Amino acid sequence: MAKNVSRALSLLAAVALGALAAWVLLRPASPRLPDTAVVVEQMREVARLETLDVSLYKKVTFTPEPQATDALWKDVLLWASYTLQNPHGRAIVFADAHLGFDFQRFDARHLHAVGTRVDVLLPPLQVTVALRPGETEIIDSNLDSAQTAQLLEKARLAFEREVRQDRRLQEKARQSAERSLRGLLLTLGFREVRFVETLPVGSAG
Repeated sequence: MAKNVSRALSLLAAVALGALAAWVLLRPASPRLPDTAVVVEQMREVARLETLDVSLYKKVTFTPEPQATDALWKDVLLWASYTLQNPHGRAIVFADAHLGFDFQRFDARHLHAVGTRVDVLLPPLQVTVALRPGETEIIDSNLDSAQTAQLLEKARLAFEREVRQDRRLQEKARQSAERSLRGLLLTLGFREVRFVETLPVGSAG
């Protein structure tokens, strides 16, 4: 009887050891996460492709007594009234706005990884506006070439201020960047990606 019990216990022990060995051999390996510098560089590369482009146009009218209804464009009209003798004319200005995050300033201090979870602090959003002179039309104007260039630069700055104040466009740019960066980080081995406003004090890499 004792011999049978001993055999049964030995068999159970062998089965248990076999199961343990199989679990150790077959369990999913922990992902090998890349070096922080590699992560930063790949995030920069992805972010360069994630610039939101928006086409803009604006009809600008300047008269001896301009009546600006849009405060953002008031300085454009006032500039014309004070710079020119009997200013008059109309311009339809076209431009392209580009919204993207300044990843040139992105480094390990913008990441905080704990195991397979990573927190990301996005760098500041950049807005640039480029006029499309080939499509911009000056109508019935008494501006010379230098004055026209000044007026167009003021229009470009007004476009830029408008875009900077457009929360909808900023949120669209942010969502696009987060979507691409989250996909990259998940493929690199992270299992949870969070975009945060601040990182823990003293965190780096």
